[in-house]
Amino acid sequence: MLTPGGPAPIDAEESQRSRALAERIRGRIQANGGWLPFSTFMQAALYEPELGYYVSGAAIFGAAGDFVTAPELSPLFAGCLARAVDGLLQDATDDVLEFGAGSGRLAAELVAALARVGRAPRRYRIVEPSPVLRERQRRLLERMPREATAFEWLDAPPPEGWSGVAIANEVLDALPVDRFRVTAAGADAIGVVAAAGGFAWQARAAEGALARAVESLQQRLPSRLPPGFVSEIRPGQREWIARAAASLRRGVLLVVDYGLPRAQLYHPSRDGGTLCAFRRHRRVDDVLAEAGTRDLTAWVDFSALADDARAAGLEAHFLLENGIDEELARHVDGAAEAVRAAHRQAAATLLLPGEMGERFKVMAIARGIRGPFRGFGFRDLSASL
Repeated sequence: MLTPGGPAPIDAEESQRSRALAERIRGRIQANGGWLPFSTFMQAALYEPELGYYVSGAAIFGAAGDFVTAPELSPLFAGCLARAVDGLLQDATDDVLEFGAGSGRLAAELVAALARVGRAPRRYRIVEPSPVLRERQRRLLERMPREATAFEWLDAPPPEGWSGVAIANEVLDALPVDRFRVTAAGADAIGVVAAAGGFAWQARAAEGALARAVESLQQRLPSRLPPGFVSEIRPGQREWIARAAASLRRGVLLVVDYGLPRAQLYHPSRDGGTLCAFRRHRRVDDVLAEAGTRDLTAWVDFSALADDARAAGLEAHFLLENGIDEELARHVDGAAEAVRAAHRQAAATLLLPGEMGERFKVMAIARGIRGPFRGFGFRDLSASL
């Protein structure tokens, strides 16, 4: 739920941290000849040690933070996801692996939902690069009954391999993107330069990997994009999927995120792309200002994600989640009217086109397990890829 108005002001501590981060970014701009790809800027803004948005220790989740993820919104999401995970955990040695567990809320509610049906996993492993978020997750999850599930934190997917179910909830949208503008000759790369008081955009002819990526995109669309069209491409996505796939012996990776199939995401009507920032539940279009104090995000190209999964030797199924009616009934039966109303509002936010329903998607990426998958019987969108 977004709050109308401009971005909320930053406090003195945030201002000091942002200035320090800006100095580091300016140093990289200078070292790179005065111009920086936006993906490098976004990587620093979100993940720079001690200063980046996700590692600084600032409050970012929930009502007091900058945005609300589906698990923060309602336990309905975890309950629906548990239905799918239950059907995919095939034997007692299977684990659940979560990439970027955020506040830890999804892990807690998912394990609790599985425990209610006697299917709590023996081990729940979390791949979390942020020390700050790792500690926050640990504080929440140490309250869980220890005899049910053992929680374990990792810096990377387990090199020895694993079987079971992995979850990446709102992870890929925070992987850095490069901005581009279509030109008659091909494409421009829209990068970042230092400017008085901050940073500014500057375009130059795209070269190398970005030029090839834009041309590949053009060839895969129903018709070529017109000159002047601006959008984003996520250069690190294929490597991310390849790393996840390399350690998956048998199981399913559930990618849950904002996004669209390629033809819809890069439709001429979406000129300008989906890149934006969030600060105290307000959408902010100036993504270069006050680096490190706001979330940066761009929607996922699910067609590219399917291509990347297949290139890594996996199957990809583009789906819509199911089971929310049953979960809603479980939470509202016998509850006070105020509780019932809150759960109905949460369900509406998760489902309605004007809220998360139109943009929020699930892709199942599998090895050694074939669909259809339990919990996803409502509508399979694979043909739209």
